[in-house]
Formats: sequence, C-alpha cells, structure tokens
Amino acid sequence: MDGTADAPFRDARYAPRALDVERRPDGTLILANPTPFSRRFETMIAPLDHWAAAAPDRVWLAERNGEGWRTATYGQASARVAALAGGLAALGLGRGEPLLILARNGLDHALIAYAAMSLGAPAAPVSPQYGLAGAQLSRLTHAVERLKPAAVYVDDAAAFAEALAAPCLAGLPVVASRHPRGGDIAFADLLTATPTAAACGPDDVAKLLLTSGSTGLPKAVICTHRNIALNAAQIEACYADPEPPVLVNSAPWSHSLGANAILHMVLHRGGTLYVDAGQPTAARFAETVRNLREVSTTYHNMVPAGWGLLAGELERDDALAATFFAKVRVLQYGGASMAQSILDRVQAVALRTIGQRVTFAAGYGATETGPTACNIHWLNARSGMIGLPTPGTAVKLVPEGDKFEIRVKGPQVSPGYLDQPEATQAAFDADGFYRLGDAARLADPDDPAAGLVFDGRLVENFKLANGTFVAAGALRVAAVSAIGGAVADAVVCGEGEDGVGLMLFRDAAFCDGLGDAAAVMAAVRAGLERLNAAAKGGGGRIKRALILDGPPDAASGELTDKGYLNQALARGRRPNEVARLFAQGPDDGVIVLL
Repeated sequence: MDGTADAPFRDARYAPRALDVERRPDGTLILANPTPFSRRFETMIAPLDHWAAAAPDRVWLAERNGEGWRTATYGQASARVAALAGGLAALGLGRGEPLLILARNGLDHALIAYAAMSLGAPAAPVSPQYGLAGAQLSRLTHAVERLKPAAVYVDDAAAFAEALAAPCLAGLPVVASRHPRGGDIAFADLLTATPTAAACGPDDVAKLLLTSGSTGLPKAVICTHRNIALNAAQIEACYADPEPPVLVNSAPWSHSLGANAILHMVLHRGGTLYVDAGQPTAARFAETVRNLREVSTTYHNMVPAGWGLLAGELERDDALAATFFAKVRVLQYGGASMAQSILDRVQAVALRTIGQRVTFAAGYGATETGPTACNIHWLNARSGMIGLPTPGTAVKLVPEGDKFEIRVKGPQVSPGYLDQPEATQAAFDADGFYRLGDAARLADPDDPAAGLVFDGRLVENFKLANGTFVAAGALRVAAVSAIGGAVADAVVCGEGEDGVGLMLFRDAAFCDGLGDAAAVMAAVRAGLERLNAAAKGGGGRIKRALILDGPPDAASGELTDKGYLNQALARGRRPNEVARLFAQGPDDGVIVLL
C-alpha cells in the first residue's frame, strides 16, 4: 500500500464543486448546491424520444443471451415501447392505474415499464423475492393491497407460478415474457399492438416504489415523472463529461438506486447499460465477474458486499483488472457504508494496473429522495463520505447530540406516500424538508465544503445496560474494516447487555485462503483487538464475537436484493446465536475479548 496515498487520480471529469452555507442560531446548517442543471427532460419518456432521434443505432440495453448479448438500440426501444403502450392501453391500463412488475432486471422489464409510464400508468416493480418459489407470500399480499395494480407483468410465469396463483392477484391480466399460462398475454403478442404515443406529463406518477420495511410495513413512495427525470439531470450536472456512460450493473429495479440512479440515469445521458444477472453473494458473483471480463465500463457502482468480492477477484486476476481499469473513471458504492480496507485494496490494484488511482464516490438518499440527494463529486479516496448536495438540492443538518440529523429538499423529493396522508405529513418538517432518519457529521467541522460523513441510522442505534450509547452503523463498518478480508459483514448486537457483541458473516473465498477455522478465528480476534485498542469509549469496543455458518438469507429479506444487511431482521432471525453471544458461560465458538 506504500505510495498509494500520493498517487495521482485518473480524471473523473467532474464539474466544479459549489456550495452555499446558511448557519442558524440554533446550530442548524443549511447546505445548498447552486449549480444549474438541465430541465430539457421532465418526463421519463422524453430522453428515450430524444436519443431515438439523435442516436437510433446506439445500444441502450444489453442482456446475456448464452455466450453473447441480446441488445436493444435506442431506435428499437422507442418503437417497442410505443407498441407495448398500445397493447397495455388495449388491456385497459391508463393514467393512474399501476402495472405491478414481478420480474428480474431485463430488456422486457425495462421496455414494459417505460411503456406503462408513457401512458401515465405508474410502474410498480416489487422485489422478485416477493414471488419466487418459497417466498413468504404475505409480503406480496401486502404490496398488492398497498399498490392496487390494474395488471401484472412477469418475466417468467413458471418461475412466479406460486405468486400468480395467490388470491391477491386473482382476476388481474397477466403479461408474461416466458412460459405464459393459459389466459396470460404473451409479451411478444403485446409487441404487435398498434403503437400509442406518449401521453404522460411531468406531474403524473411515474413509479410506485416500496420502502424497505426496515422500520415497519413497506410504504408505497410516489415518484412523479419530474422527480425522477430531474434527479437524473442533477446527477448529470455533477460532471463535465459529454461522453455517454457504459455500465455493467445488477442493482434491482424494484429499488430506486437500480431503477432511477442507474437505469434512468443511463437513459438520460444516452449511455449503454449491460444488465448483470449476478448478485453480490459468493454463490452468484461469478456471473458479474464474467461480464466484467468482457465489458470495460466507464462507471461502476456496486453495494459494499460486491466490492468486497470484486477486490479479491481483481487481486487474483491481472487480466480481469486490465479490462476493468481500462476505461473506468468513477467507482461508486451505495446501499450501505463500506470498510476503508476494501476501498484501499481496490485502489492498490488500480495503481498496480494503470499507475493511477480511480476516485471512489458514494451517493446518499432514499427512495423518497429520488434517490440521490447527495453524492461525492470530487476526487476522493476516503470511505464513509456521503458527499454534498446534488445541484438544486438543499440539505438541512439539525443538531442531534454530537451529530446532525439530515433532512432534504429538492425537485427530486417525492410528494409522499400513496394513500397514507398521516405518514406523508410526518415525513416532512415545517420547512418542507424530508426527514430521512439518518445522522451525519461534517468531515471538517470548520469547512462544510469538505463534505458530509454518514453517521448511522438513528433508529439502528441503541444503549447498553450501563447507558453507553452504541452507534451501530459506524461500529459495523469499523469492525469489518479492522478485521479485513475475512469478514463480509457484521450484525451489531447488545441492546440492554453489558457490552457489544458481533455476529459475523465470513468471506468464504478469503477464509479458505487462511486455512482452518482456528486461523479464521485468530484473524478475527486480531482485527477486533486492534479495533478495541483504538476505541475511545465503551460503545466502540467489542466484548464478544461469533462467526456464523453460511451467508445472510435473501429469501427472508435478511439480505435485501440490493445487498444491504437488515440488522434488525438478522438479529430477530437468530435468537439462539444472540443468546450464545451473551451467555454467562460462552462456548468455544464465541470469541471473548473483554
């Protein structure tokens, strides 16, 4: 790692940073970005029409087809969206009538979503985990009750057979790309309909996106065409880069990161998106690696779990590293905080491969904020930063103890929740700022322009039995970073206990290289001892740790399909392991540190 900190960066093509700062007498800070941004596209369909005319033969979307790729150019996509819109209109879909999408990312998924939105019918994608075999259908039932769809699209009727047979979907028209059942409408047949021109307006609802449900039953966030379209323009204004981006990405389109900040951002800028069917898990990451061997991206965004896996692959495979770093200008993580050690490992490979570092960005926001409220839009090699407001966005920092509660206002912020006026009213403060429930602090207390540091979810924090406060989010990241590559993620436990305990998920590939279980435990112990030695308070010290068998369970929602570990759900699903952590006489599998 020697010399990495002084190595030059590859040009990320960022626009100049700009910030206005207002300081209020109560200690509140208002940070606003005055950079102008384009308003040429105010609906989701406008950029598709533009690029279909300006670059009809450029590929917008590509998905795997055996060893090759199935593609859709901008010209092809525009024609297919118009035909699909005609077919959906013939089924009775119109303004304000949602299309429920139960499908993995793919070309057909994107085309039918934009077709519905062109009619003013909201696209309502839900996690495929809601309907695949073995799913808890109560989650789908709640989603349908909340969204009230007028029709359903599935990419594969056989894969979602149990969900399609559920009472909550009875009587709804079903469109299926593959294996349609009797009575279903084949996607290919819908493409033969008479084309229908776009009828949507900026204030129409473009999407209904469900919240994660980490603090209660999921709510349906109203996302207007203007919200999403202008958020893409805000992201674009962070760059001085006319070149269309090229991405390989797997972030699910049932969430705003994948659907808006990736899929629609690529469309807005006339870029090309290679749809990645891999996932940031040991069992599914090989597909992501296969794609990255073939496609040199200009921008790469993954959740921290994915970066942890990719760091190891890059370290082991010089050919992969050469392809990966050939053109990429910006690396970004989102969905959760990332350990500094992972970022450093990727930078070390970049330096070895191209003689330069590549800036690591991070975005910040929520489904309700477009999603991008803040991002890092300057050269950066520090993990934990969430950047500064995007152009046209204001962030209010309200004092909360020794940190700030973060709130957001801007054209990308949702007007609220579908059919939940009380929840909508509670989500905004008296000045109209959306309250995210997160904490932040200034990277430099004397210089707000240095950026903000994420300081945890306020609802995830807790107190020990002696009243010591534990910042669970920050401690999770610090622990994973201190341990190094042996651990992929951590669950922070200890509310009401005498000390903090961790349940740890192994990085299987890294641990296999260490040797036996004793070597893994020794590596974990050494990392946590280093963490404890540097801790400044009892809430930052680890008392015990337990290495879990197997990965987080995606089917239960413990690991979300965007790769974020739901801390509360992970603790709730493992009462026996939590009991082992804090048992008066711990067994040999528990690492005791204090």
